[in-house]
Amino acid sequence: MSRIPDSFIDDLLGRIDIVDVVNRRVPLKRSGKEYSACCPFHDEKTPSFTVSEQKQFYHCFGCGAHGSAIRFLMEYDGLGFIDSINELAQMAGVDVPREAGESTHPSREKSSPLYELLEQANRYYRRQLREHPGGQKAVAYLKDRGVSGEIAGRFEVGFAPPGWDNLSKTLADVPAQLLLDGGLTSQSDQGSHYDRLRDRITFPIRDSRGRLVGFGGRLLDGDGPKYLNSPETAIFHKGQELYGLYQLQQVQRQPPHIVVVEGYLDVIALAQFGATYAVAALGTALTAEHIRKLYRITQKLVLCFDGDRAGRKAAERSLENLLPHMQEGRQANFLFLPDGDDPDTFIRREGLDGFEAQLAGAEPLSEFLFDHLTQNCDLTTLDGKARLAETAQPWIVKIPDGFFKQLIRKELQQRTGVDLPDREPAVTQSINRRAPDTAQQPSANTSRILRKAFVLLLQEPPLAQQVSTDTLDRLEIRNEPGFALFCQLARYFHSSPEAAIGLFMDQLDNPQDATALARLLRHPTPPGNAAARTEEFNNLLSDLTGAIHRTRGRLGDHRRQRLNELIAKLTSEGLNDEEKAELRQLQEAHRGQSKRAN
Repeated sequence: MSRIPDSFIDDLLGRIDIVDVVNRRVPLKRSGKEYSACCPFHDEKTPSFTVSEQKQFYHCFGCGAHGSAIRFLMEYDGLGFIDSINELAQMAGVDVPREAGESTHPSREKSSPLYELLEQANRYYRRQLREHPGGQKAVAYLKDRGVSGEIAGRFEVGFAPPGWDNLSKTLADVPAQLLLDGGLTSQSDQGSHYDRLRDRITFPIRDSRGRLVGFGGRLLDGDGPKYLNSPETAIFHKGQELYGLYQLQQVQRQPPHIVVVEGYLDVIALAQFGATYAVAALGTALTAEHIRKLYRITQKLVLCFDGDRAGRKAAERSLENLLPHMQEGRQANFLFLPDGDDPDTFIRREGLDGFEAQLAGAEPLSEFLFDHLTQNCDLTTLDGKARLAETAQPWIVKIPDGFFKQLIRKELQQRTGVDLPDREPAVTQSINRRAPDTAQQPSANTSRILRKAFVLLLQEPPLAQQVSTDTLDRLEIRNEPGFALFCQLARYFHSSPEAAIGLFMDQLDNPQDATALARLLRHPTPPGNAAARTEEFNNLLSDLTGAIHRTRGRLGDHRRQRLNELIAKLTSEGLNDEEKAELRQLQEAHRGQSKRAN
């Protein structure tokens, strides 16, 4: 499979102007050397979204959204990486080259025929709903569910007739392998192909660009699963797509809230009654990609579930996936309908006003979280309070740092009397970045030196050639704020001095790092010629490595003392799980230091 050369991407970003890309979608106003607007990725009244014409990147100081023109198209238009490149190449009037090699993205050459193939299948299914004798059974079922012809047409509902190969025969000129690749047929153990959807009502699934990527099917008679989705294909991944999202955005691009329901017919029934803000996950709990996609469009999600036990279980799975995405300004509520109801039956009985009254009373994420955590905890006893604190900790550490996390911790403290330690146990460090140990904060002087080095490197990327691998290894000290980011930036520019800073920001998952870089990029170019700046940069590197050695000495005493304390406690009274994890970490650090000394 081919891939796009990195050199072409660098050249492409040099040809296009990110201001033009953004301004076509979000009107910008000049503000000094930059352009600004209200952020398209979160709700705000005062503009905090900036676009740098000089450095060719965007950044929001409110929500932390950041990156190059490529990432903007991915976030705003909902495009994939390859499609974003193709869009920019069209703007620049250049062809996208390919080179041999592995790629995680299916090429357009392989994917394009599948989109058209699925459109052909969709036209066939819609025609069968009107013309096939068995289609009357499907129409009767839809009418019984209260689905009007108008709303069925808007969502392009169709019918796959009974029989093993009706679609295959209709598309006889299409290669059998292509039908299989598109998920329209399946293959038996004997190697024969047969239609995947048979005697089912069909629901076409469109991506955010409106391209048909797959189908869902509702069984009318016979054996088999009630609902069946297309299999994973080059263009369909059910963990990324949401049914009804395309139709929702045709009505309102950025709705104040989105309701996530469980079924195709729930989305259709809600839309028919005027609730045009619903989508459905495709037979799975909300994934991280679903959540990221939805929060690009709105700041509030309401997850709507049946009130039975299965609905509660599905809600708990979604809760776990939601927590890492609860940044400032985002909301998530949980709505459980009366037992025996689903959104379809409820809105047909109670109408739009009744459904929206239920939405208004939905349970905030914080309340649902504590309801879930306290299920088996008797808070009238100390043991129950301790159990709640222990159970809550791995959930709370998933929440990004900010006011929401602080309030959750405060609520836990009020319920249990236990204040969780600021420093997370070692087992959770792979999930969330650990808060810096105050003993390891660099001095104010070191911070000033690091800031100067950052500014010089950002203004003069070729200076990265002055930083040796050995120096980077010495600078990369864990828990030193800013040092890891500086080394990451230096390695990036060392490998490609002409690369765009926007591409580097695309790689940053932490909004705080992006905000720090955006502020540093606003600093003016330091005075002096190139030789003078090179000399100053080398002096700053020397000062930084010297400061690190001095800090290491102080940290060595502190760690050694803590190591001895934990060993003494281990032999006298034992350690809890967190202290055991800390002891292992300190012992590993001590062994590593001893090896370096030898």
